[in-house]
Amino acid sequence: MNAPPEKPGLAGLPAGFESTRSALHRIAAHVLGRRRYTVAGRFGLRASPGGFATPAFGEDIEIIRVDGGVLVREVAAEAAYKAIEQSTLAELAQFAGCDLDAEFSAGKDTPAIGDPSEPIEMSLDACAILADWLQIAWEILDETVKDLSPETEPAVIQLWPEHFDAGAHVGLSNGNRVNLGVSPGDAFSKEPYLYVGPWNEDRPGDPSFWNAPFGAVLPRSAVLAGLDPIGTGLKFTRLGLALLNE
Repeated sequence: MNAPPEKPGLAGLPAGFESTRSALHRIAAHVLGRRRYTVAGRFGLRASPGGFATPAFGEDIEIIRVDGGVLVREVAAEAAYKAIEQSTLAELAQFAGCDLDAEFSAGKDTPAIGDPSEPIEMSLDACAILADWLQIAWEILDETVKDLSPETEPAVIQLWPEHFDAGAHVGLSNGNRVNLGVSPGDAFSKEPYLYVGPWNEDRPGDPSFWNAPFGAVLPRSAVLAGLDPIGTGLKFTRLGLALLNE
């Protein structure tokens, strides 16, 4: 069963995209993030083939990941698989070995658990688009950061369960720092986007570049419009850094 119909897709996104993104956000926070935090005291995630995952954690070397419509739990040399659709959040949490009643927060905007007994409905097309977007954007972030000098002290790129966005922050020549990241869509924009977010209020250079309250964004449709999405994304992130370094 697919997610319930929504309005026609935005910028090529399928019906069911927003509800699927919301379901995956809850799973990222209250299954993957919660489980890693319980064992290791950290909740940052990573992009992985077909979706996203925890890094390896714990003495038994555990990984929990979402691959399309499947939740996978790998512990030592064994793996278990559970379909997400029509499972409840409570069932997924039990499968992953975490307790939804335990106190947990990934930040003030951590998504609500909601009804943990309600079956989850999702669009596999939306899952695939989200996974592809994370992979493309992660490569853009990696390519951006790897060319910076060590003095920028880049943070580890992580997928944060609080906002379900991936990013890192780097230093600028003037001593300030800036967030470089990717969102699968949120209250600011239903469409996924790349962003450059300065930590201060400075918005130097071309004012048209700074098109968001928190900095600058480039929507997914613009990144994918040409033959070289990685190059398009890099042009955006590098321009933001260049302007901020002026």
